Amino acid sequence: MCIRDRLSGVPIAIKDQFWTKDILTTNGSSIYQDFVPDTDSTVVERLRDAGAILLGKLNLSELAMGGTQNPPWGIPANPWDLKRTPGESSSGSGVALSAHLCAASVGEDTGGSGRGPAAYCGVVGMRPTFTRVSRFGMTHMCWFMDTAAPMTKTVEDCAIVLGTIAGYDPRDPYSSRKDVPDYTHGLDRGVAGLRVAVIRELYNHSDIDPDVRAGIEDSLDVFRKLGAEIKEVSIPLVESAGAIFVGIADTEGAGARDEILRERPFDLDPASRTRLQSAALVPHKIYNRAAKARVLLRRQFMEALNETDILVSPTSPYPAPLHSSLTARFDSAEEVRNRFFFRRSYTGCYALTALPAISIPGGFTRDNLPIGLQLGAAPFAEDILLRAAFAYEQATSWHTKIAPHAIAI
Repeated sequence: MCIRDRLSGVPIAIKDQFWTKDILTTNGSSIYQDFVPDTDSTVVERLRDAGAILLGKLNLSELAMGGTQNPPWGIPANPWDLKRTPGESSSGSGVALSAHLCAASVGEDTGGSGRGPAAYCGVVGMRPTFTRVSRFGMTHMCWFMDTAAPMTKTVEDCAIVLGTIAGYDPRDPYSSRKDVPDYTHGLDRGVAGLRVAVIRELYNHSDIDPDVRAGIEDSLDVFRKLGAEIKEVSIPLVESAGAIFVGIADTEGAGARDEILRERPFDLDPASRTRLQSAALVPHKIYNRAAKARVLLRRQFMEALNETDILVSPTSPYPAPLHSSLTARFDSAEEVRNRFFFRRSYTGCYALTALPAISIPGGFTRDNLPIGLQLGAAPFAEDILLRAAFAYEQATSWHTKIAPHAIAI
């Protein structure tokens, strides 16, 4: 059976950042409340061609930025705890999967917008290699980092969705011309002999939630028992990845929305407006410094990947935060570092380096909140990444757990 035939009749929901022909595409903002595209995005087109059934569009943070305080269509609640965030910006995708509202989804991942919600909601979320999937018909947050993000309940489903949407598209000349393999082939080969390395700086950090650290330790034991060679690697710049990411992504996002900032700033959510206006004031030398640091960060990642096949870290250093904590004011520079930059280092590092990464269920805290296990690999090594994720998934039962507020099935 052709991999695309495996989605025939499968109910899928799409983040409302992807164009859908003759269907409203709001980008989570009242500014686009009347925008109805006259064509499908390539991702939606390929899903339709594969026979998938489009159930509807899913909520997101305004303009896919994250941090929206009062989104026009409400704040999604996490099915594991309704008082907690499901993550951003593909919040609706994480919620819909965790609550059993759809069989699969496609979110978008700029700096963790797909993997973050996957971790907080206890599902699978993947960031493919940059250019692996066409971005035609996907509204951009940051052109150099945006990519479609398959989000599913299992690793095998993720492999099927990725295989369906990946591949060159002449409408996106930057999309890769590399052949797209059948990502489900060889999923069951296991990890015996693979080199699996935890990233020291993202594992030993003093601010990681103790339950999350324990979950990663247990995950490494699982890989060890499956025959993988476990080691540790150092990527010194990764602790600064969050600051580097914001310095580039927010600045580019402000530039891409220059017209909105000039003509309709008060149609934006206050948090979105403040973030974009602040980013527009970033001096060129700061942006240039971040761009240079990005090159060094990628070099360090590639050097680490010369020594290992799979990189391991938490997807987030802590479980899903309470909604109330996200709107609390900053009282010190240390709080800014911890709340605004620290978490973004965990997922933003793969966006900055254009490398593939996947978040899979990796355990639970004592409060029964999901822990995200993040795996990363070399460019276009999605097959190895999925193989390692599948081996771990099959050796554990985390993906079978049902959220307390999910629809009964």
